[in-house]
Amino acid sequence: MGQVRQPPRVQAYDGELGAAVARAQDGDESAFAVAYRLVQPGLLGYLRGFVGADAEDVASDAWLEITRDLGRFKGDGAGFRGWTATIARHRALDHLRRQRVRPRAGGTEQDVLDLPGPHSTHEQALESLSTERALELVRGLPRDQAEAVLLRVVVGLDGPAAARVLGKRPGAVRTAAHRGLKRLARQLGAHSETDEGVTDETSRTLGESK
Repeated sequence: MGQVRQPPRVQAYDGELGAAVARAQDGDESAFAVAYRLVQPGLLGYLRGFVGADAEDVASDAWLEITRDLGRFKGDGAGFRGWTATIARHRALDHLRRQRVRPRAGGTEQDVLDLPGPHSTHEQALESLSTERALELVRGLPRDQAEAVLLRVVVGLDGPAAARVLGKRPGAVRTAAHRGLKRLARQLGAHSETDEGVTDETSRTLGESK
């Protein structure tokens, strides 16, 4: 099973994020603002796919905890994104318990496995995930697939980091993300080569990352 590639835009600012977090831990408030600016868009997108319209409130709760416990964090920029995603996930689950609701299921795992090959590429599905419509579709995926897609694509975590957030094996998260993106590609109606005629570029996109 191919592994979802970490978005290059996220990798590009991990160094800046790590430096900002280190300064923020030393009391630099402006550096914390930089860290917030770099992390919040992905974190909010993740929460929108998880709790919908309540994402802003849940994000606020998460940032209160992040601010309180910042001194305890140890790691680099990528590690900080994983740490904040873990906190946000816990606050989202608390919110869902309070509301006594759960993300809607969009079918069983077997439904996904039985689907014919999609007439689209995963890359096109990824490009559409910034839209509200796409996030709504993500919420309709089975939870394991939805969370895997959100963490890998929206937050930009690599496989091991996403697995740590979810408390699962990297292979299980990789498989869930692949299946979720395959289903999303069909639902988003992106048209490209069939699986039989997939391009080399697409193969690299879906190939194992280091």
